[in-house]
Amino acid sequence: MNSSKHTELANHAWSVADLLRGDYKQSDYGKVILPFTVLRRLECVLAPTREKVAEIAERHKGSGIDPDGFLRRASGHSFYNRTDLTLKKIADDPGSAAKNLQVYVGSFSDNATDVLERFEFAQQIRRLDSAGLLYQVIGKFTDLDLRPEVVPNHNMGYIFEELIRRFAEQSNETAGEHFTPREVIQLMVRLLVAPDGDALQLPGTVRTVLDPACGTGGMLSAMDDLITDFNEDATVEVYGQELNPESWAICRSDLMIKGQNPENIAFGNSFSDDGHARKSFDYMLANPPFGVEWKKVKDEVEAEHRSLGEAGRFGAGLPRINDGSLLFLQHMISKMKPVDVNGKGGSRLAIVYNGSPLFTGAAGSGESEIRRWILENDWLEAIVALPDQLFYNTGISTYFWVLTNRKNPDQKGKVVLLDARDQWQKMRKSLGDKRKELGRNHIAEIVKLYGEALAVADDAEHPLHGKVKVFANEDFGYQRITVERPLKLRFEVTEETLPLLEASKTIQKLPQAPVLADAAKSLIGSTWPTKQEAWLALKDTVVQAGGTWPTGAPFNKALRDVIGVRHSEGEVQLVKGETEPDTELRDYENVPLGEDVQEYLEREVHPHVPDAWIDDSKTKVGYEIPFTRHFYVYEPPRPLAEIDAELKALEAEIQGLLGEITK
Repeated sequence: MNSSKHTELANHAWSVADLLRGDYKQSDYGKVILPFTVLRRLECVLAPTREKVAEIAERHKGSGIDPDGFLRRASGHSFYNRTDLTLKKIADDPGSAAKNLQVYVGSFSDNATDVLERFEFAQQIRRLDSAGLLYQVIGKFTDLDLRPEVVPNHNMGYIFEELIRRFAEQSNETAGEHFTPREVIQLMVRLLVAPDGDALQLPGTVRTVLDPACGTGGMLSAMDDLITDFNEDATVEVYGQELNPESWAICRSDLMIKGQNPENIAFGNSFSDDGHARKSFDYMLANPPFGVEWKKVKDEVEAEHRSLGEAGRFGAGLPRINDGSLLFLQHMISKMKPVDVNGKGGSRLAIVYNGSPLFTGAAGSGESEIRRWILENDWLEAIVALPDQLFYNTGISTYFWVLTNRKNPDQKGKVVLLDARDQWQKMRKSLGDKRKELGRNHIAEIVKLYGEALAVADDAEHPLHGKVKVFANEDFGYQRITVERPLKLRFEVTEETLPLLEASKTIQKLPQAPVLADAAKSLIGSTWPTKQEAWLALKDTVVQAGGTWPTGAPFNKALRDVIGVRHSEGEVQLVKGETEPDTELRDYENVPLGEDVQEYLEREVHPHVPDAWIDDSKTKVGYEIPFTRHFYVYEPPRPLAEIDAELKALEAEIQGLLGEITK
């Protein structure tokens, strides 16, 4: 089926909006259209066995025997409907449409009923009936041909995604929170599975796949299709979890129709209510929402972090509250299968991120500690930079992170950075922020380059050498050092000193404050090179005026803050015999991991500030992946003569245009 056909079917379903206009707000159209589309799809799938199932259901009525197993076998699916009703029969009896539709929906097997309940379908039936629209809406959907032989499962996914996109546009939601463009998924699953091609072709292959933010299930379907392309006899068990009820319902219905177990799709928040606790998987992939805060599950996540530590999912660290992306990655890593002594087992996972998780967070922050944990455990295999404007809800640049705990021997201790930002073609028609797409040739080129990355990086003559870089894990680490310089002060009393004395709460609490102010007033214009000389002069003046000189560290600090002035030739201040650092001159430097920080100081800092030193107690280790910096290519500015010639040409053109106007 070509794209125009599934767009045509989506248009047919969305045309129901013409009936709803006036009785429904635009933002509520999807609440009717989505569940009716699911219902019509279920009906079309069950059509060949409907009469047989209804006959068996009637035969077992009142028998006391649970007919569930018989009905499943008769339907040929994991779901069924016990009546001989259809949407067409219901539409033909407008006066009983609401009653018959409720009977029809209630006669589905429990797993199908659960799907429709997530749409709050019963509420929509009542609302449509009270508006006199129910039988008309049903009639619209009876004309929608969604039989599997006309609309294969793969294309049905496109129809659902198009409807969700339109629903999101009408309700100001973010379509990208629900699904990922299919060509992006195709690239993602190929990069994930590519190294395992031979293993997947073995007889009796069984693979488990998890998407903890599965949306409508597009990624799970793509993984299922790809693995069975390698081996049509392979068993693929897909699992997922989804927070959005409409997306969850569509994903469950899709799995039911394909013969997968719909119970594998959990509903709820993956962080606070893990639907697949204590399970591990062969493959995992996800496109979590970009930059979404995790405040709603803050208590649960922080409690697990504190109580379980590394035995839980979030032991490595917690990112800032306004972006939970790295929580998803930790969640997925916790579900990797262990590798046995023979190198068997293990998992591979891929996740879509924007640029933030690459570098956000300084050394010691939650984000940096998570990156450190991943790299020091040698799990990061590669990061692939994608073109911008690929996604429906954002035009920013995105990246695939590919991780595994069973790297090939030649990749151990290494990370591949692959720049695929120029692999795209312009779409004929934009969809939201999506203006670019990956063609089949682009996907093939990226997958090929990914597989040959180490060789291409070593071959300076390769035409794509500049698109691949390979680094050791520790290359992304750094030492965040604190460079201190001594606090140097000279001391003076000026006209500005008196207001400062009056503003000092510490000094104003003293009974000697008035005498001290008078002493300072009499010394206006005086300067001293050392603290001792200044204190001695002030003390003598206070004593001569009949006062007593205050003592104590708080007073001495407050007075120094008032009359001390920073000066490059001033006296170095000491605290308990140690040089006091000047907080205003404090600086921070990132020193590559493994480099001697003292050597760095002597080479990079001392030529400019010879009295600087490193406060070793404040040194932290951090990790960041500055992807764009590694692929930056300097472009020199154009020659001045060329720019000048262009300006003169433009000037001449303007003069010519002005001349035509004045004629």
